Amino acid sequence: MTHQTILVVDDDPKIRSLLRNLLEDDGFAVLEAENADDVRRIIDTETVSLITLDVHLGADNGIDLAREIRQTAQMPIIVVSGRDDVIDRVVGLEVGADDYITKPFHVREVIARIRSVLRRSAVTAAAKQPDPSEGTGDNDPASGTYFTFDGMVAKTDRFELTDRRGEDCGLTSGDFRLLSVFLERPGRVLSRDQLMDLTGGLEWSPLDRTIDNQVARLRKKIERDPSKPRLIRTVRGIGYSFACDVETLQPPAGGSSST
Repeated sequence: MTHQTILVVDDDPKIRSLLRNLLEDDGFAVLEAENADDVRRIIDTETVSLITLDVHLGADNGIDLAREIRQTAQMPIIVVSGRDDVIDRVVGLEVGADDYITKPFHVREVIARIRSVLRRSAVTAAAKQPDPSEGTGDNDPASGTYFTFDGMVAKTDRFELTDRRGEDCGLTSGDFRLLSVFLERPGRVLSRDQLMDLTGGLEWSPLDRTIDNQVARLRKKIERDPSKPRLIRTVRGIGYSFACDVETLQPPAGGSSST
C-alpha cells in the first residue's frame, strides 16, 4: 500500500511530534522540517503529497516560503498560524495556500482538513489530465474548455485567465476556482454558503468574510473598474451573481476557435 506523505513544517518540536503521531496513526507517512532550508532540501529529494506550514518559523517567514514553493511546486499547502486574523487568512490564500488552520487546533479537525484538501487536489489533477482519445497533450492550447467573457478568456485546462490585451492575469488557484464557479453559473444568484461549498472551502458563518475578501481580490483582476463592479454583482443579504454573458468554446484540433 502506498502512503501519502505529509511534510510537517514547524519550528516547535512538540507540534511536529503531535502532528507526526496523529498523521501516522491515520495511515500517512510523515516528514518534518523546522526551517526553510529543511523544506527546500526535502521537496527537492522527496515526493510530498501535502505540506502543513507554520507561518512563524523563527528567522523564516512561512508566507514567503509558501510563495516560494508555489513558484516551483504544486503540492497542496495548509497554512498553520497562531493568529486567527482575516488579513493573515487572505494573504495565505492569496499566495497559493489551499487552507488555513489556527492554533490551538483540534487534532481530528486537522485530519479532516488534510483529507479534504487532498481530495480536492486529486480532483483538480485528474481534471487537468489530457484525454488520450483526443490525441492532445498538456501543451496543446486546443485541449480543454475555454470561457470568454467581457473580452477575457479563461482556459480551464491550464488554470489561466488572459485579459483584454491578451496578457495573463496571474490568478491564484483560489481565484480561478471562484471564477470558474461564476463562469459555469452566469446570472445565478449564489449565496456565500454555496460559494464556499462550490470552491471547496469550509462551512460559512455570518461573521466569516473569507468569500467577500476573495470576491474583492478577484474583482481587482477582472473588473474594468473594481470600485464600480459590473461583472460580479453583490446581491444584498444573499451573496453574489456573475452578471455577464459567457460563451463556452471547445477549441478544435486545428487551433482556431469557434462557438
